[in-house]
Formats: sequence, C-alpha cells, structure tokens
Amino acid sequence: MRDFWSDVEAIVHKSGIRVPYSWQAGETASYFLTQLRDEGKIWGKRCPRCEKVLVPPRKSCPFCFVETDQWIEVSDEGMVETFTVVQRDTLIQPRKAPFAYAMIRLDGADTGLVHILGEVEPEAIREGMRVKAVLAKDRKGSLLDIAYFKPII
Repeated sequence: MRDFWSDVEAIVHKSGIRVPYSWQAGETASYFLTQLRDEGKIWGKRCPRCEKVLVPPRKSCPFCFVETDQWIEVSDEGMVETFTVVQRDTLIQPRKAPFAYAMIRLDGADTGLVHILGEVEPEAIREGMRVKAVLAKDRKGSLLDIAYFKPII
C-alpha cells in the first residue's frame, strides 16, 4: 500500500492576515476589571454550593455549574503555584523574553490567576514563592492593569 503523503508536496503559505476584534466582557468581568482599574482592588466571586472563591471571577462555578452570587475582595498577595519561562519573543507577548508567566493563588482565593512575574530573574522563580501585585500607573480596564507580580522578600 502506498503512503499518500509521501507524494504530496508540502506547501507553506505565508500570510499577513490580522483579524482584530472586540467583545463585551460581560457583567462579571466588567465589574472585576472596573474595580481593578478604578480602585486597584482584586475581587473574586464565591460559589454558593462549594464555597470556593474564584479569581478571576466567573459568573458560574466551573466545579458545581451553579451561578456565583457573592463578591469577595481578595489580597493582592499570593503564592506561585506553577510557572513557565518564555524564552522567545513573539508579537503577542506583552514583554521581551526571557520572562515568566505564573499561576498565582491570591490569599483569599481558591483558584489561580495566570499573570506575569517581574522584578525577578527566571532562574530564581520557585513554586511556593510569595508574590505581590504591582499595579500599572496608567490603568485602562484590562488584566494588564496589574503590571506584574513581584517577589515578596
């Protein structure tokens, strides 16, 4: 039996298509982002069934599938649960490599928030490391209103 793919010429198509779009964040994300922008505070939502505090907040609990009902302010400090180091620059990254993204569980939250680590060399990052949010000077209503999380020494 002949392998079909051995006779197929590989064609590479280079494209310059860019598809910008925008969408409404919704009630839950809008409140979270507005509070972050205007007050510099980080909020989660508590599930009425399992009582987990979800950060970032969600309209429905991903564990119980019920609507969340209570806003809870959480700390701007937390712990690195896991991380990855970005080694190569791409157009979609918010900063130059090398830098790290971490899953950060903020004090008072039961879920992790993925964000950038700053003021730390990648080789010094450790799971369990304590970090604190550094707010951007010019906040616009985006998750990047937290410029990065820095180690607490």
